[in-house]
Amino acid sequence: MNKYSLINLPILVALQLLTAQSLAHQNADTRVSADAQVGKSPWGEEDQLGRLNLMEQIDRTKLLATADWSEVHDLSVDYFVGMPSWQAAGDPSYQIWMTHTPRGAVVDNVLGQGEAINKHVSYSGSAISMYTHTGTHIDALSHFGLNGQIYNGFSADQHLGDRGWRRSGAETLPPIIARGVMIDIAASLGVDQLADNYRISAEDIKLALQKQQVALHKGDVVMIRTGRMQNYAQAQQFMHNAPGLGMQAARYLAEEGNAMLVGADNLSFEAFPSEVSGNYVPVHTYLLAQQGIPIMELVNLESLAKQRIYEFVFIGASLKLKGADAAPMRPLAIPLRR
Repeated sequence: MNKYSLINLPILVALQLLTAQSLAHQNADTRVSADAQVGKSPWGEEDQLGRLNLMEQIDRTKLLATADWSEVHDLSVDYFVGMPSWQAAGDPSYQIWMTHTPRGAVVDNVLGQGEAINKHVSYSGSAISMYTHTGTHIDALSHFGLNGQIYNGFSADQHLGDRGWRRSGAETLPPIIARGVMIDIAASLGVDQLADNYRISAEDIKLALQKQQVALHKGDVVMIRTGRMQNYAQAQQFMHNAPGLGMQAARYLAEEGNAMLVGADNLSFEAFPSEVSGNYVPVHTYLLAQQGIPIMELVNLESLAKQRIYEFVFIGASLKLKGADAAPMRPLAIPLRR
């Protein structure tokens, strides 16, 4: 059982079950002590960007010059009613509805234009509602914290108001241009997609990089392919017992790979149940709260996988949702010439 199986249970019971499961799966090497604290930024006490500061060290002119602009890969997913989304904690699913229609404009005459003009001018308008962590999106550093604080010591008591976070909200995320690397774990292991609940290890990542003949560089955007995106149109299959990263793999990407931003093609990036006692989302808290590394989820890597494109220019910008802890994003990948 993982968190996606708990949609119909009260959240308190769900978290208790996850905690109980984590005790049976913990690994001594990945335990997080009860006194674990958020990370302090080396870029100063007011820093809200974390590892995204590494973009300052990237020669973007040189990087863009090495790209093959004859093809552009869209790494985002479609939004539609019934799409996969995080609902276990009671968050709203994606909804769209029409606020204006050509026939409704004639009947309601809301703009006072009269029947003849409303029949001539066909007016359509729509609205949407969704959890900010829906579809292809980026988790801001305010998404998860430890002991009432988020990365760099900003506390909820001081910096979280009725209109969202006043530090490290989604509006602080800059447009991202960097070298991107896709690590195809499924292909490396010779499967179409990883098995349910498969926990990706550091060795899995190293093996895939070796087979792809690709090395990680400091400041890379690293995307992990599990193959689960092939089930995206079938929401329940996509969400059920998804594979994801374990703590060992997260540490490797952060500490040895020196990644600036990480992401994957699944719903919640990490594997469940938790392997850490006392923390039901240890990968999220480690990356976001301790390392200052944003996370992307539901990234569509299938076109890159089909063409075996492992290195690319990553270009992406999220919506500037002030105070939000996540925002939709439409990332693009332009292959690098090899």
